[in-house]
Amino acid sequence: MKGLYGLGQALLQALDPERAHELAVRSLELGLYPRGDQPDDPRLAQTVWGLSFPNPLGMAAGFDKDARMPRPLLAMGLGFVEVGTLTPAPQAGNPAPRIFRSTQDRALINRLGFNNQGYAAALARLASRPPGIVGVNLGAGRDAKDRIADYVSGIERFAGVADYLTINISSPNTPGLRDLHVPDALDALLERVQGARAALTGSGKPASGKPAPPLLVKLAPDIADADLPEIVRIIQARRADGIIVSNTTLARDGVRDPRFAAEAGGLSGRPLFARSTRMLARIYRLNEGKLPLVGVGGIDSGDTALAKIEAGASLLQLYTGLVFEGPSLIGRIKQALVGAMEQESALSLAPLIGRRAEAWAERALP
Repeated sequence: MKGLYGLGQALLQALDPERAHELAVRSLELGLYPRGDQPDDPRLAQTVWGLSFPNPLGMAAGFDKDARMPRPLLAMGLGFVEVGTLTPAPQAGNPAPRIFRSTQDRALINRLGFNNQGYAAALARLASRPPGIVGVNLGAGRDAKDRIADYVSGIERFAGVADYLTINISSPNTPGLRDLHVPDALDALLERVQGARAALTGSGKPASGKPAPPLLVKLAPDIADADLPEIVRIIQARRADGIIVSNTTLARDGVRDPRFAAEAGGLSGRPLFARSTRMLARIYRLNEGKLPLVGVGGIDSGDTALAKIEAGASLLQLYTGLVFEGPSLIGRIKQALVGAMEQESALSLAPLIGRRAEAWAERALP
């Protein structure tokens, strides 16, 4: 099975990136994927936001845009899955070609533009969602006159089926979306979104009877150092439950392929690792470890996964690393994290979280 999947991985790398992605999605839907049949080491488990994660590895938003495959992704051994980004109405996104791959840089550039089938299609699928933790990533429609209203609508529609909800204000491919990082705009957004959560039934619970799901904010890695303290302060003051650090970057630091670097869009993968991990550590220090953080960006090995944990992440998300490394990356990261805990005689990841945040926070960008 491992050899067969290796051949499939080579085929995917030979195809146009968007076509390869759709083929991977279809393979998962058809059950053609390696199972994570071995139970997780109990030391990998942790409770965050009242949710029991069997391990800290999740699929980042952007892979399963339409909630087509949380079941197979969880069956591969991931501890959670985040679907989306979803917008109220279906969107075609930007014109193709809009995903670019650099094997030399182990990186992708995308300018997809929130292409998705809209709320209704995702809600229908999530009505019969599998056991396990499934988060929903919410965006604003490209032509929305009131972007905040789109996020409020997402909170109201998905509160009953999501284990957590993510407010995505960080995609570089929807014009003006990142303007919501401006402190006054971010404060207004979170005020209205939190109001919607509180008003779900009048008692703070959605119609399902479950508590209102935790609210996370996904930030861009290109925020200036000077702006970060106020952004974090507002997120804390508005009682968000966590921060995802980070989305793709407009920077091209560390990219060696000049033709690839010249493509417009958000960069993910290995060149994003240092920038996103530095920002993760700075946020961890700013909030004094009070808000759980999800580390994303450039995780393609056990060492990079451990570095995110040590910089302050409680949970991790993968995407581009899986494109280049294949699903065996999941097991290798778990082994590395268990090995790190054994080296420290730790019974959980807790002693590792943030232990090198100061060093990462003080690194200079390339």
